[in-house]
Amino acid sequence: MPADESSAGRGTDRSRTAAAISRALTPPLLAGPLPAGPAGRPVPAGLALRSRPATGARRPRAPRGGGGRSTAPSPPRGAGVRQMYERARRAWDRPLTAYYLILGSSLLITVLGLVMVYSASMIKALELDKPGTYFFRKQFLAAVIGAGLMLLASRMPVKLHRALAYPLLTGTVFLMVLVQVPGIGMSVNGNQNWLYLGGPFQLQPSEFGKLALVLWGADLLARKQDRRLLTQWKHMLVPLVPVAFMLLGLIMIGGDMGTAIILTAILFGLLWLAGAPTRLFAGVLAFAGLIGFVLIKTSPNRMSRLGCIGASEPGPGDSCWQAVHGIYALASGGWFGSGLGASVEKWGQLPEPHTDFIFAITGEELGLAGTLSVLALFAALGYAGIRVAGRTEDPFVRYAAGGVTTWITAQAVINIGAVLGLLPIAGVPLPLFSYGGSALLPTMFAVGLMIAFAREDPAAKAALAMRRPGVRWKTMRRRVTKRPSGER
Repeated sequence: MPADESSAGRGTDRSRTAAAISRALTPPLLAGPLPAGPAGRPVPAGLALRSRPATGARRPRAPRGGGGRSTAPSPPRGAGVRQMYERARRAWDRPLTAYYLILGSSLLITVLGLVMVYSASMIKALELDKPGTYFFRKQFLAAVIGAGLMLLASRMPVKLHRALAYPLLTGTVFLMVLVQVPGIGMSVNGNQNWLYLGGPFQLQPSEFGKLALVLWGADLLARKQDRRLLTQWKHMLVPLVPVAFMLLGLIMIGGDMGTAIILTAILFGLLWLAGAPTRLFAGVLAFAGLIGFVLIKTSPNRMSRLGCIGASEPGPGDSCWQAVHGIYALASGGWFGSGLGASVEKWGQLPEPHTDFIFAITGEELGLAGTLSVLALFAALGYAGIRVAGRTEDPFVRYAAGGVTTWITAQAVINIGAVLGLLPIAGVPLPLFSYGGSALLPTMFAVGLMIAFAREDPAAKAALAMRRPGVRWKTMRRRVTKRPSGER
């Protein structure tokens, strides 16, 4: 064959091959003549798609990776905050939330109170020719005994708590009567409310009267509710109100109006939880208010305390000295305080730095951050008590938990309000925080009472049962047997 014919044949074969390749590579939608390249040669389809003209309409870019799969749409704005809120709400609604809140907040308040008692009482102890740790050691001993009482109360069944109501009330009334017997009772700061136990130890029976009124009143109202007698006003008031007024009378004989105010708050809390009608509730409140007004009006000391609300100067005869220096201590603390142990007001300026006005020393040494932390702990304890009282079906648990919550919350509000200058100085300690074993022991027993009530909730019981070592081991072993043999 001639050379020109063979070359022409080879050109024809190459053109046929190129046409076949172009037909195989060209999609159906792009069927047609191939675009020409720079030298007039046909360009394959894949190259034609990549070398589109710059002036044409640009196609959307395909997502990278995933082999052509579409990526998930971006979450809307605020979805992360909403998810965090839902997680926090689910965690807050767990069965053991109240249990951990009561246990954790009470222990933190007690431990922080021990630290502040040591810091606030050191100078006072040296003034009395005592070691610097004198008051701290007594408070620490009371805290250890109180922790044992709290553990005991938290493990006691509800029936045993109800069985203690009448013996505790009888014993408390007997001790409060002994206080008024000359030679047995003691007077501290003008109040005849103490019993001498020997050595450096004293006992204030009126502090145990709060616990006695809570347990006895809760048991009484629970039994009457079971018999459906609380719909009658006489069964709601009798004998609850007369017994409460008897305790108030024994306390007021000794001149301790601050403790009487707390007992009145407990009485109103029990009546409120029992569903007292508004007229009945208002009548009892008006009667108690009238008695309080008469007691304040007839006492120059109480009238002077009432006149120190919002005072910024010590006043004539330094009648508002304590209230004003409490404000000075809070004002000098700033945001984070002057430092632990660096208080100035405890050097003889503030008369009761480790008892009634320990919150002022806390504000001076730990600042606004420290005082807000204390308030947050009391708020958590109060919320947990309300939650226990609101979620139970047992009337005794509801009344007892509500009474303890009213007791601790009202006492904290009265103490802190006096330190802030918003309320008159009532002479009541800050619960679980101030110095005083007589106040600390019944309060810690009451906290253990609420822990026991939180554990008695059916959902909490189930959650605690799942956390036992034997149940956890069985659960883990069952999960291991279900795993495939090749899983790591």
